[in-house]
Amino acid sequence: MHEAADDMRWADRALASVWERVRVTADQVGPRFPLYAEPGTGVWKSTSKGSWTGGFWAGLLWLRALASGAPRDRSAAAECTGRLAHWLDQDTATRGLIFWYGTALAAGPGGSGAAEQLREQAARACLAGYDPERGLVPWGAAFGGPRMLARADAVPGLVPLLAGWSDAGRAAAYGHLTRQLELSLAEHPPRPAWAAAKDGSWTACPEPAPGWSRTVPWLLLGLADGVHWLGAGGLWAAAEQLAAPRLVAGVPLVPDAQDGNAQGGNAPPAGNARQTGNARLHGHDAGPLDTSAAAIEAVALLKLAALTRAAGIGRTGEAVGTADGADAPTRRARRILYRLCSRHLTAGGALTAGCYDAGRGLAPRHELIWGDFFLAFGLAILTGLTEPFTT
Repeated sequence: MHEAADDMRWADRALASVWERVRVTADQVGPRFPLYAEPGTGVWKSTSKGSWTGGFWAGLLWLRALASGAPRDRSAAAECTGRLAHWLDQDTATRGLIFWYGTALAAGPGGSGAAEQLREQAARACLAGYDPERGLVPWGAAFGGPRMLARADAVPGLVPLLAGWSDAGRAAAYGHLTRQLELSLAEHPPRPAWAAAKDGSWTACPEPAPGWSRTVPWLLLGLADGVHWLGAGGLWAAAEQLAAPRLVAGVPLVPDAQDGNAQGGNAPPAGNARQTGNARLHGHDAGPLDTSAAAIEAVALLKLAALTRAAGIGRTGEAVGTADGADAPTRRARRILYRLCSRHLTAGGALTAGCYDAGRGLAPRHELIWGDFFLAFGLAILTGLTEPFTT
């Protein structure tokens, strides 16, 4: 089957296998939260509190509940979401990831009023942490290291969490997003992390390094939600700047965990094709892939495609390169998801070849819980199970 085929039965089959993996994972981890799993055994490394990834497990359970409609699945999702409350008072901008993805799918019929209340509490807590002088919610000290950081992975989740709460929250969401874009897009490839200096300036952080596989996907995801929730026209230009280069031929569908070419503003030169993430599929071994980054990008592109359709082709279509540019993000997202499902999804529904931290050699070729979530969410959008901005 061609990767852009209209026959979507592969997506339905893939989702069915993901739900089976969710069942197995739930049985294995019990009241804990899965983090990453060994590719050979499928055994999960789990945490008692969920770390910064807890919301993705809760979100995956809500997606399963949406698909099954089973009361027991809704109860399991609600119970898991309730266990995220530990993070309300923790000093970390990843509360956006934790509480947005852990609660947003609980809205609507069969959802959870308790989850919605938890989301509101989290929004208030994050708004209280907003630093108007710096123009962002600091990365925080909950996981150690410097507190006053601006990081790309602090953008998604936090933007819609704040923007959906109040006018003050919308202002903070806009400030947080535009501050990160100002910093990240000042370099090529975009630098994911910056530290605030005492004189008000910002200093580039060495880690994560430029070219980090998840920099552009996280930023694209935050931008899509920013455009949707904030309606700020100026955000379109940044979204186009990041998205357009990824819609041309030659950009790997699955990036290297550290690949500046794959994550920068230009497609890799044809002569370097054997150095791209796709090269690993043909026997070359220049480093680990990061399927989780690809899954995040697919969801971000599906969201951008929905925004573009709603706005009309216009300049947005032109910005992505062709008269039918509004469909280009959907086509790439579908190709990414098909590649993930056909080459990296096990028969048991585990998305392998995710890289937690290449620099430290931590879980470099593993199943990652956020990879599973974004794969499932992307497939849910493609198959009509949910809308792009449900979460």
